[in-house]
Amino acid sequence: MVASTPGYARSIPEGTQVSLEDRRISPELIEEKKVSNEKDLKTEVDINADRVPSYGEAVGETVESSAKVLETADDLVTQVLAVEDDPSINPWTFRMFFLGIGLSVFGSVLQEIFYFKPQTIYVSQVFLTVIAYVLGEGMAYMIPRRGRIGHLLNPGPFNAKEHAAIALMASAASQSALATEALAAQQLFYGGYPSHAAGIFITLSSQLIGYGIAGLLRDVIVRPTKMLWPMTLPISSLLESLHRHKTESKSKMKIFYVVFFILFFWEIVPEYIFPVLEGVSIFCLANQNSLVFTNLFGGASGNEGLGFLAWSFDWQYIASLGSPLWYPLYALTNSLIGYLGCIVLFMAVYYKNIWNSQDFPFLSQLLFYGDSNSTNYHTYNQTLIMNEDFTINEDLLRQQGIPWITGTYVCYLITSNMGLTATFTHMLLWNWDDIRSGWEWASPSKLKKWFQLSSWKFWANQETPEERLQRRLNDPNLDPHYKLMLRNLYQETPNWWWGAILVASFAVGLGCLYAMKSTLPWWGFIIANLLTVLFMLFFGAQYGITGFQFNVQPICQMLAGYMFPGRPLANLYFTCFTYNSLQMGQVLAKDLRLAQNLHISPICTFTIQVTGCVVGALFNYIMMLTIVQNQGTVLKSIQGTNIWSGQNIQQFNTLAIAWSIAKDMFSIGGRYQWVTISYLIGFAVPLPFWLLNRWYPHRIFSYINLSIILWYMGWLFVGINSSILTYFAIGFFAQWWLRKYHPRYFTKYNYIVSAALDGGTQVCVFILTFAVFGGSGKSFPFPTWAGNPDPSVHNLDYCKVNTANTS
Repeated sequence: MVASTPGYARSIPEGTQVSLEDRRISPELIEEKKVSNEKDLKTEVDINADRVPSYGEAVGETVESSAKVLETADDLVTQVLAVEDDPSINPWTFRMFFLGIGLSVFGSVLQEIFYFKPQTIYVSQVFLTVIAYVLGEGMAYMIPRRGRIGHLLNPGPFNAKEHAAIALMASAASQSALATEALAAQQLFYGGYPSHAAGIFITLSSQLIGYGIAGLLRDVIVRPTKMLWPMTLPISSLLESLHRHKTESKSKMKIFYVVFFILFFWEIVPEYIFPVLEGVSIFCLANQNSLVFTNLFGGASGNEGLGFLAWSFDWQYIASLGSPLWYPLYALTNSLIGYLGCIVLFMAVYYKNIWNSQDFPFLSQLLFYGDSNSTNYHTYNQTLIMNEDFTINEDLLRQQGIPWITGTYVCYLITSNMGLTATFTHMLLWNWDDIRSGWEWASPSKLKKWFQLSSWKFWANQETPEERLQRRLNDPNLDPHYKLMLRNLYQETPNWWWGAILVASFAVGLGCLYAMKSTLPWWGFIIANLLTVLFMLFFGAQYGITGFQFNVQPICQMLAGYMFPGRPLANLYFTCFTYNSLQMGQVLAKDLRLAQNLHISPICTFTIQVTGCVVGALFNYIMMLTIVQNQGTVLKSIQGTNIWSGQNIQQFNTLAIAWSIAKDMFSIGGRYQWVTISYLIGFAVPLPFWLLNRWYPHRIFSYINLSIILWYMGWLFVGINSSILTYFAIGFFAQWWLRKYHPRYFTKYNYIVSAALDGGTQVCVFILTFAVFGGSGKSFPFPTWAGNPDPSVHNLDYCKVNTANTS
């Protein structure tokens, strides 16, 4: 039983009408309800043994004498996080808006810079949370509180909810809008930008459309307990530790500060002084004259190799796609299987010379002419096959020949396409209960009601607020934190607010597409938005349950290729309003869950997220203009430099061109027909394990997720791959050994340590980017020595450099 906490009034018995005076719930009732929910969920898990495990299920039976193994999503949200709230804490302060907007500018600029790096790195929300805490405490200490102005600027101690609101606003801004990638591709490969005004508004529109869709679906992908969004747990744990009773959090915060500062100073070593530590390969050190060793064991440089059995000491790359300390064991296991399969597949395709793989680089995202070979790579000049309006000219295409892509890139397209369609089948078979609420509107009984006149009388026969509240409190599937907010009578964001965001963004986006002569027709734009809704239900649910985010960009570009043949610009912008809008919707859903964990009012959450999104999109656009103008030549090269790379733009543009000539490239009978056939195969892939589980029920069958495995079988097609062994070793240590055998330490320290590792690393990387890596215009490279080899002679891991010429 939780001890009584000052500031909480009396208990509210179950079934009692809740008035405005009864806005607080006692910790005793929270604990009682938590135990009840745990029992209910445990029973449900036992009954539904054939479902896919949610976060953390199937972790073992060993339990320490005074600690419980965290097995279910309900365990995590009630034991890692405190289910208690004080509604009197006010997030609406000057500090919140000032720091929120300031960090939104900072985070959006930094993320756009990171997007043009040889390995895409994501600005850590932990990093932003730590900086917000330091600045918020500083403002609370330094700004005088006397008088009306003083009270306005500094109303009191820096509180948890304004801190959380700042972090949420900065998170919404710290994304890289895919619209800026499409606009950068236009400048680099299509001869120039459209109208700058249209560019700004299309960037805003593509971001906010995803927000509107996810907001309307929040009952499905945010509020149920099973929609854990596990990446929110480190932030939630960190914020609790910073603002709850200091005596309780002292040991946690001591660990946080120690790890944070150790990583802050350590990252200077592998990032600047001793970059060999980014990926140490014993095999490359033993044999520095073999390209086979480079392809298999190398991976410390961009597009170098697969990094097999290499070991990394650079947390920036270990956790570049998310910290392994919070990544669920279920997803971690499946991704390891896919990773090992990727190594076998890539090496087999290249050395069997399938699709003439040995005539092109081992890893690359560019298009090539067919007369390339292992000593000379001829990159494809796409401008020679286009008309003045950037549509494909069939006669010019025949003269230049059909372009080629690398064999490893083809493998990535095949496996990711199979994984994408496998996700639909997998979610329907294993997680139908988790997503069916999103489709209740399409049930025959609901559709029949829509045609009845009484259903349109919204002013009559409606559910009263008290009835709605009681229904939700009695729903066993809703998250305990959300129920606590209901009891405290937080005002809900009306659905029409989200609908208004969606409609306004749709109108602006459609107008900009025509103003820019994007070649994307109005009906294509409508289809793009309908697909985003569909994808949000399936891939948003999977992301929320497992922590695995599926990349739907290839299927979006495939669909655009067949709908708009010969129009690569239409392909770019169709993808922008499907893939990008889905990504932004998932960001919104993740942060809505974080706000729910921290009990931020829905009205406040809506305001800060939309504000952050708008600020972020504007500064994304400004930084994109600057980088493309100054680094255009580097961005078009195969490997780039160790500071700048155009790998993301190259990949985006390559698929736009390739799918625009899909009948020659990917259709049945085309050179890469298996890229398209793989979509059909993917639908059937999950069936064997599901059938085996029906006939011979066993936990292992429900643990295998082939949609995740297949995506990871193409994982290594780009970037720096030497950190992956370290990633898995740390992940299994935390999510299996520590969680199973020492659950007390896992609960108390795992997510705080994860937050400290990310925060210390990214503070250091940010400073180095502007101080020595050229982020401010001029770079200051560290002198060449054994720990910092000359890149023209050796890769960073001393694997042999491929000296083939590029033209």
